[in-house]
Amino acid sequence: MTGTGGKKGGRVRKSSGRGQRDLTVKVKTARGRRNSSTRWLQRQLNDPYVQRAKAEGYRGRAAYKIMELDDKFRFLVNGARVVDLGCAPGGWAQVAVPRINALGEKSGKKIGTFLGIDLQEVEPLAGATFHQLDFMEDDADVVVKDLLGGKADVVMSDMAASSSGHKQTDHLRIIALCEAAAYFAFDVLDEGGTFVAKVLAGGAEGELQKLLKQKFEKVMNVKPPSSRSDSSEKFVVAMGFKG
Repeated sequence: MTGTGGKKGGRVRKSSGRGQRDLTVKVKTARGRRNSSTRWLQRQLNDPYVQRAKAEGYRGRAAYKIMELDDKFRFLVNGARVVDLGCAPGGWAQVAVPRINALGEKSGKKIGTFLGIDLQEVEPLAGATFHQLDFMEDDADVVVKDLLGGKADVVMSDMAASSSGHKQTDHLRIIALCEAAAYFAFDVLDEGGTFVAKVLAGGAEGELQKLLKQKFEKVMNVKPPSSRSDSSEKFVVAMGFKG
C-alpha cells in the first residue's frame, strides 16, 4: 500500500531534518469503498499500536489495553482464575497467560487458569482454554464454573456490539452488553474478585456504575493510553466483589 512519489495506492512523504521520513500512509478512496471505511483503513495503517502488535507478535492492538490496565491495578496475579468474555482473537489471553502463571513457568508460584469464551472458534494458545459458548445462554455460568473447577477471580470483557453508525445507538448497545457481562460476573466471581469491561462514554452508563458500586468495593473508570484518543471508549474496573 505504501510507496514513493506518486505511486498508485499511497505515498510516503519526506519530513524535514535528519533525513528521516514521515511514514504517514495516505489511502485513496477506492470505487465501492465508503469514506468511513477509507478513514478506518488509513487509521489502522498508521496506528503505532497496530504496528507494535505485529512486531511483538500479539494478535491485536487490544493486548496493550489489558496490559496497561493490569499494570495499573494488578488483578492478573499468579494463580488467578480468569474468564475472558468475547475473547477472539486472543490478544488479551496472550497478556494474561504469563501474568497468571498459567503455564507454570514461575517456579514456586501458584498456577493460574485462563478460560476464553467466544461465539466463534479461536486459534489455540498454550496456557489458555478457549470455549465456544454464548455467555448469555441459560446455565452458561454453570458451564464456566465447571470448566474452571470453581469460581473466577477475574471476569474481563473487551466486547463491543456491531456498529450501526449511529453514535447513541452504539452507546446503548455496548452498555447493554456490558450490563449483561456484569450480571454474568456476579454469578461466577468469587468474593474479592475483579470485573473489567469496555464501555463507551455517552450518558447511559450511570445505571451500570450504580449497579457495580453496589456489588464491588471499588469502581474506577479508565482510558488506557493505547485506547485511541478520538474514541469514546473507556474501561470500567470494579474490584473487591462483595459476593
